[in-house]
Amino acid sequence: MVLNYKLILKVDAAIGVLLAAAMIPSLIVSLLYNEIDVAISFAHCIVPMLFLGAFVVYKTKPTSSTLRMRDGFLIVASCWILASIFGAFPFLLSNSIPSFIDAFFETASGFSTTGASILTDIEALPKGILFWRSFTHWLGGMGILVFAIALLPALGIGGQRIIRAETPGPTLDKLSPKISDSARILYSMYLGMTVLEVILLCIGGVNLYDALIHTFGTVGTGGLSSYNNSIAHFDSIYVDIVITIFMILAGVNFNLYYLLLQRKIKDFFSDYELRGYFIIIAIATVLIAWNLWSTKTYDTIGESLRYSVFQAASITTTTGYSTTNFDLWPTFSKMVLFLLMFVGGCSSSTGGGVKVIRVLILLKLIRRGMYRKLHPRAVVPVKIQGKSIPSATVSGITSFAVLYVCLLLFGSLIISLENFDMLTSISSVAACLGNIGPGFELVGPSANYSAFSDFSKMFLSFYMLIGRLELFTIMLLFAKLFWNPDR
Repeated sequence: MVLNYKLILKVDAAIGVLLAAAMIPSLIVSLLYNEIDVAISFAHCIVPMLFLGAFVVYKTKPTSSTLRMRDGFLIVASCWILASIFGAFPFLLSNSIPSFIDAFFETASGFSTTGASILTDIEALPKGILFWRSFTHWLGGMGILVFAIALLPALGIGGQRIIRAETPGPTLDKLSPKISDSARILYSMYLGMTVLEVILLCIGGVNLYDALIHTFGTVGTGGLSSYNNSIAHFDSIYVDIVITIFMILAGVNFNLYYLLLQRKIKDFFSDYELRGYFIIIAIATVLIAWNLWSTKTYDTIGESLRYSVFQAASITTTTGYSTTNFDLWPTFSKMVLFLLMFVGGCSSSTGGGVKVIRVLILLKLIRRGMYRKLHPRAVVPVKIQGKSIPSATVSGITSFAVLYVCLLLFGSLIISLENFDMLTSISSVAACLGNIGPGFELVGPSANYSAFSDFSKMFLSFYMLIGRLELFTIMLLFAKLFWNPDR
C-alpha cells in the first residue's frame, strides 16, 4: 500500500496554518505588556507559516481524498514533530531560549502536556513567551489534530483515521455520526471547562493573565507555571482547591461529560473506569496524608490532607503542578507518587500515563491468570461492567504494557549514561514517557532538566511525544513493515 503523500502534506500544511493562528494571542499579549521585540518575533513566525502553509494547502492536489490507517499514523506523528519544531521558533527568535535543542525540549514538553522544563528562572521570561509556553498545553491537551479535524471537511478530508491515531486511550467513542462533529463537541466542552476555571481563579484574587496561564496547564494537564514555585506561589487554599478539582475533571474521559449534557447521570457515575479513577486518587490521598501526619512532616491532619490530595491528583492526572517540594517527603509518600506515575488519567482525557482502564484490565488479567492456575480448563473472559472485552482489545493492552515497560527500561539505561543517581535516571524517563514533568532528585519539583546533555534532552523530548501519542504512533515509524508499499 502506497502512502498518500500529497494528502499528508496538505494536512501538515493546514496544521501549520492553525499553529500560526494559535500564536496570534501570544503576540497580542506581548503588545499589551509593551514587549515589542517579542511581538516582532511572533510576527516573524506567524507570517511565513501562515502564507507558506496556505500556499501549500491551495496548491497541493491529492489524487485521492481517502485516508488509510497508515496515512493517519504518519500524519499524526509528523504533525506533532513539526509543531514542536515550529513552536520552538518564538523562543529562539526572542532569544528567550537561545539553544534550539532547549527550545525544542520546552515546546515538545508543552504540546505533549508533559510540563518538564529546562528553565532555571521562569519569571525572567517575557509575558508573551510565557503565555505561548502555556498555551501549547491547551492546544496539546485535547490534541492539535482534534481541533483540526473539525475543520478538515472544508478541505475535503475525513478525520476518522487521524483521530484514532491521536486520541489517548484504548477506545474512542464517537459522540455523533460525523467525526468532525464529535471533535467540535469535545472542544466545546474543553473550552467551557477552560472558561469556568478562569472565572473561578479570578474570583479567588488571581489576575486574568495568571488565571489563563494556570488554567491552560490545568485543563491540558500540562503543569507549566509562570512562577518558579509553581502553584505554591499563590499560597492560597482556595486556589489549591480550584486547581485540584479541575485537574481531576480534566483527567476524566471527556466522552462521559457528553452523557451529563444528555442528562444520563446514572450512566456517568456507573462508568467502571471513572469509579476506579476516583478510588485510586482517594486511596493515594489517604495513604500520603496518613504518612505525612504520622511522620510529623506537617503539624495537622488538615494540612497533610491539603498537600496530599493536590499532589495525588497532580501526579495521577499527569499535570505535574506542585504546592510543595514533595521530594522532601518521607520515602513512603514518594513511593506512592512514583506508583501513580504509571496510572495516568482516564482514556480519552487530557491526562497522560498508561490510563486507568488499562491498569484495571491488566489487574483483571492477573486475577484470571491466578484463577486458571487452579482451574486450567476454565474459560474465563475478561469483563468490564458485565461485558466481555474482545480478545483483540486485551491483546492490544498487553502489548501496550509490555512496550511501555521496555521503553522505560531502555530509556533509563540510556539516561544512566549521564551518570546521575539511579532515581533521577528512572524518574526522569518515567516522568517524560508518562507526560508528568517533575520526577525526583535532580528532576524534582524544585529542579529542572537543564543539567542533562543535549543528546538526553532530545531523547527525552521524543519520549514525551511517544508517550503523548500512545507509544505505537511514533514507534511504527521505526518499523520496516510500515514503509513497505507491498504490505
